[in-house]
Amino acid sequence: MIDELRARDVALIRDAAIEPAPGLTVLTGETGAGKTALLSSIKLLVGERADAGMVREGASSLEVEGRLFLRGEQDEDGCVVRRRVGADGRGRVEIDGRMASVRELAARVGSTVDLCGQHEHQRLLDARTHADMLDAWAGAPVAEALERYDAALDDARAAADELARVRELGRAAGEKLDEAAFVLRRIDEVDPRAGELEELEAQLPRVEHGEALMEAAAGARELLAGEGGALDALSGAVRALEAAAGYDEALGTWAESLRGSLIDVEDVASELRDYADEVDFDPEELERLQTRLAALEGLRRAYGPTMDDVLERRERAREVVAAASDGGELERRAVEELGRREAALAEAADALDAARAEAAPRLAAAVSEQMARLEMGSAELEVAQERLPRAEWGRRGPSRVEFLYRPGAGLTARPLRRIASGGEVSRVMLACKVALGEADECETLVFDEVDAGVGGATAVALARVLADLARTHQVIVVTHLAQVAVMAERHYLVRKAGDEQPETTLELIEGEARVAEVARMLSGDGSAASLDLAREMLASARG
Repeated sequence: MIDELRARDVALIRDAAIEPAPGLTVLTGETGAGKTALLSSIKLLVGERADAGMVREGASSLEVEGRLFLRGEQDEDGCVVRRRVGADGRGRVEIDGRMASVRELAARVGSTVDLCGQHEHQRLLDARTHADMLDAWAGAPVAEALERYDAALDDARAAADELARVRELGRAAGEKLDEAAFVLRRIDEVDPRAGELEELEAQLPRVEHGEALMEAAAGARELLAGEGGALDALSGAVRALEAAAGYDEALGTWAESLRGSLIDVEDVASELRDYADEVDFDPEELERLQTRLAALEGLRRAYGPTMDDVLERRERAREVVAAASDGGELERRAVEELGRREAALAEAADALDAARAEAAPRLAAAVSEQMARLEMGSAELEVAQERLPRAEWGRRGPSRVEFLYRPGAGLTARPLRRIASGGEVSRVMLACKVALGEADECETLVFDEVDAGVGGATAVALARVLADLARTHQVIVVTHLAQVAVMAERHYLVRKAGDEQPETTLELIEGEARVAEVARMLSGDGSAASLDLAREMLASARG
């Protein structure tokens, strides 16, 4: 949701700001006042392509700054975006104070805002999004089927990769057999195991210096526990302090501390005795360990740099030797496994198509119902599903899902992208968004041209549908219809002033200023009758 937006030096705008309502916000003003410049600012904010021609004449650069609260993000301060475009075409993007790319901006922010009205900016016209819209509307049944399909697709791809690997192994086996047999024989002769080298490197120093370790441990124990050693001295000190403790309690405290130290020293002396008994200098064991270490080091130098690399090389060599001698058994097993995975994938694909096929006519009916509310006659939306060749199956499923538009009964349904009228496409988008409701991932919808060629009863219907949509989305509408304007929570008036260097201003209007603007939209003047009708419409909308 867009919390606030500020634009500087964008087309006719020198400095303008808007704080859209969580629900419905309208922008009104006379033709040519500069409403398009504000829409351009929103497009820049969400990662659309920049054009140096958008920079206000005489300015070195334009800047668009906004704060948005994005679904799923917990930051109480929202996401702050700043985008600057120079007159030379160079741009700069910042997200939360750090540099970012336009691609990152579009991925993080652009996916939450739909710009509806100009064909090149409509997500609805991209057939690749139609499956996502159907799935969002259908909910858990399709989501679960899609999850199972994706898992089966991963399994099938993994099985295909394994088969390709086995076949490549078989092709290379003849050429590499001698080398692989030599490598396998040499490594198997040593037969290393994982972690063995590290164990030897830790053990060998103890064996090499066993005599010195034994002497050090025995000597230290003698100094601690031998006659006249540390234990005797500590025991004497404890006895002396305890004998005099009756005259001064402090001596008793020190005696207690020394008694604890005496226990520690006794424990160390005992452990040193055990250690000295365990250490054994064995020249034969030393030679065995040194020989083993040399063998492992030789393998590491030849096939390393690490022992993990050596073990991996042995496994590859074993596979080559096995592939040359198994008579194609590895490939047969891989083919069978791929067949099982493909069968499971086909079953999951059928289940996904069935779940979508069940939901598709219900979504089409829900959208068509909203289209009827918008006075679009007998026009209908159809949701078509076509199974793709196996090679084209992807993450969205095994079939192409596309929304088709039937302008009237008896006419051929055609892809939405072939609809000529921007206003017509906008109203279909509006109907889709109302039908999707809270299932729609887009939080903010910006409508331009949605009221093109609309008047009378259709204008009233359009206003009501937009108001319904604003219950689940943030909606920003550029409109010339008073019926739409009176339904808004916030109403901004766009004006153009100045002759030599025109400037667009943006003003939040309320009270009598809003009454006057609605009256102008109704009749083009501020007559008493128009003002009275404007007040009546605003009061009715609030009621």
